[in-house]
Amino acid sequence: MTRTRPAPVNQVAPWRDRKKPWWVLGTVMPLLPILSWGLVGATGSSLAWFFAPFFVFVLVPLVDLVAGLDPSTPPDEVIAALEEDRYYRWVTFAFLPVQYLVLVWSAWMLGHGGLSVIDTIGLTFGVGIVGGVAINIAHELGHKTVRHERWLARIALAQPAYGHFFIEHNRGHHVRVATHEDPASARLGESVWRFLPRTVVGGLRSAWGLEARRLRRRGLRVWGPANDILTAWAMTLGLWAVLLAVGGWGVLPWLLVQAVVGIWLLESVNYLEHYGLLRRRLPSGRYEHVDARHSWNSNNIGTNVLLYHLQRHSDHHANPTRRYQSLRDDPQAPVLPTGYAGMIVLSWVPWIWRRVMDPRVLAHVGGDLSLVNRVGAGVADVEQVEPAAADAVQAPSARLACPSCGWVYDEARGAPDEGWPAGTPISTIDPDWPCPDCGVRERRDFVPVVAGG
Repeated sequence: MTRTRPAPVNQVAPWRDRKKPWWVLGTVMPLLPILSWGLVGATGSSLAWFFAPFFVFVLVPLVDLVAGLDPSTPPDEVIAALEEDRYYRWVTFAFLPVQYLVLVWSAWMLGHGGLSVIDTIGLTFGVGIVGGVAINIAHELGHKTVRHERWLARIALAQPAYGHFFIEHNRGHHVRVATHEDPASARLGESVWRFLPRTVVGGLRSAWGLEARRLRRRGLRVWGPANDILTAWAMTLGLWAVLLAVGGWGVLPWLLVQAVVGIWLLESVNYLEHYGLLRRRLPSGRYEHVDARHSWNSNNIGTNVLLYHLQRHSDHHANPTRRYQSLRDDPQAPVLPTGYAGMIVLSWVPWIWRRVMDPRVLAHVGGDLSLVNRVGAGVADVEQVEPAAADAVQAPSARLACPSCGWVYDEARGAPDEGWPAGTPISTIDPDWPCPDCGVRERRDFVPVVAGG
């Protein structure tokens, strides 16, 4: 008797991260100065010292064009397991020891390597590019709720002397993104060269104001050891002192130059991430919540692997504590014509940038200039919309949670680091005070925690 086999059941293959083996390539970035040195030895040409900018601004854009796009995103059911996979954490952790070893080696080369002026400029630019990418590592780690990851973020920021970024980005930019008040959101018609001084000065001023208010709530001195900006700058001074001991005082000017290069690289990325995009105002005076429409995205594989999915920026702003491997593409987000590396090069020539990007901004908003963050417009020019149901103020409760990341304010414990001592009723806290973990939602948006939650 012949048995018939049952018809095969159509099964969906389990989702897997096809880029998983490639994430370690991000560790190549801090090795760029060493690779430059090796190429100089192999070719005998001083031009090889400029391999780092060639790699970032020529090779990576070419890879983006050739390798194409990867729009695949993890489904909801795998997010939790993906977040717990420690492989992805160690990939980012590995960047830091390589960054610091190469930095010490570079200081020795700059001081004692017998380099010509051209050689020194090339190596310094390479070190600066590493510092700029290190700010991206700090960006990834600084959003996490694990304490040691936040400290690692500060260590990464010590090289480019940009420690205040940790404060301004989390507690300033994420609250005010895509508004006229945000120094890190570029305006339509604003060139990158006009944007850079505005964002650097505005970001520093904002960070200092945010930290000063936090310390005053706690009853502490602004100019004291509890100031996270001052401690970050102290870390930079300590690191630079070690580098001067290795390379000598002649290294100091080049340390300043590499810091400028790193900051320029980071702020160039900020320029393109929200160019021309604007959140509308509610009748209450607040802005609508951030959604996919307020960030430019890109699925170009090359830059996404080297920058740990930074280009999936919409999901990052919606879920700031989400780890890079779990960030998803959003079809509602506006899309850049290529990856960040190529777009930075495009921004160097403002008239070309505007010819490419301005029509995309206007198409994204349907030609409505009231929905554009543009040069010459102010807060009064922002279109007002009716609040969504989610914007309704929640009733006071002993325990309330941030609806974005789940951080819980417990009246019994308070939030001492934020200046709210134990026993502080939630109703007495400034309604505009943002969640200290994600910075996305304000206290007035917090929702009561159900019993047992």
